[in-house]
Amino acid sequence: MDSETASSVYTRDQTGLTPDERIGALFQPDSLLSTHYFETLRRKTILEPEKRLMLAILEDAIHCFQDNLFTRNVRGRRLFEEAEEWIVEADGDRVFSFENICEALGFNPAYVRQGLLRWMENKLPKHRKGGSSWEGKKVAG
Repeated sequence: MDSETASSVYTRDQTGLTPDERIGALFQPDSLLSTHYFETLRRKTILEPEKRLMLAILEDAIHCFQDNLFTRNVRGRRLFEEAEEWIVEADGDRVFSFENICEALGFNPAYVRQGLLRWMENKLPKHRKGGSSWEGKKVAG
């Protein structure tokens, strides 16, 4: 019995196929069902839960930043200022800092930051005196 087990260990590879079965498999067509293809594709495109959370945080901050730029109410103004502060914060060492989230999602934080700040400057009236609130802040990038 032990010799049978020992010989089967040596004749079968990790897939459980004997050498004859592996050779026979070389001459059979590969069949790929569309469901297998789309399952593999879906697994590659759907983010892990942590990255989905990071993307949701980034999206929310961008919406708060853009939607409340000209708001006059206190709540909207506070949302804008918090989002702006989070976006321009340099050297954020928190797990969910702007820079860490961008890097985890594969975005260049400086590029995204500059794009958002450029968007803000283009939306602000040209006659506004004193510049924007972010000019004096330390901006990474």
